[in-house]
Amino acid sequence: MDQSENLSLEQQFKLQVLSKQVKTLSREEAQDCLIDVLRQMMVKDNLMKKLLKNA
Repeated sequence: MDQSENLSLEQQFKLQVLSKQVKTLSREEAQDCLIDVLRQMMVKDNLMKKLLKNA
């Protein structure tokens, strides 16, 4: 699924750079990064819910 139309040009560039960097990670490093990203997304979801509730 190509979501690049939803990203700014700067975000697309950053995504390409990160994509190249991820390919050099070991399996354990990639798993650690994935877990951290998922945690950050959950924190962001909780913050958005709280902000919308208080709006």
